[in-house]
Amino acid sequence: MTKKKSNAIHRSGKRKMAIARVTLVPGTGRITINNLSLEHYGTPMLRDRILEPIKLAGGSAAKLDVKVKVMGGGQMGQADAVRLAIGRALVDHNAALKSVFLDYDRQLLVADVRRKEPVKPNSHGKARAKKQKSYR
Repeated sequence: MTKKKSNAIHRSGKRKMAIARVTLVPGTGRITINNLSLEHYGTPMLRDRILEPIKLAGGSAAKLDVKVKVMGGGQMGQADAVRLAIGRALVDHNAALKSVFLDYDRQLLVADVRRKEPVKPNSHGKARAKKQKSYR
């Protein structure tokens, strides 16, 4: 039994608690996120943010289908995770895009590793705010 070599490119991206997995396959240029077409996903601002790497890639991304599974986090974290994963996959498809993406925004290829600070004891749900003391 021989394995057929696939033309699909698989990459992932993370932002805060969101994790996105992207598959690029040759096709007609459709973009689906969690089995929804991009037109039905999120707000116009989120859609523009997700489309940034594809717009920067220009014609080299026009004949690729993008399938995304994203989970966890909030809307903006998910959009940034999808954006990162698409950027990485497009660089795997066309290495010349790496310098274009880095010149435009480093976050298209490099994950933002900042996370929420853990809540400390005696802090009313905030990481650093403490109870006030009164000595009178």
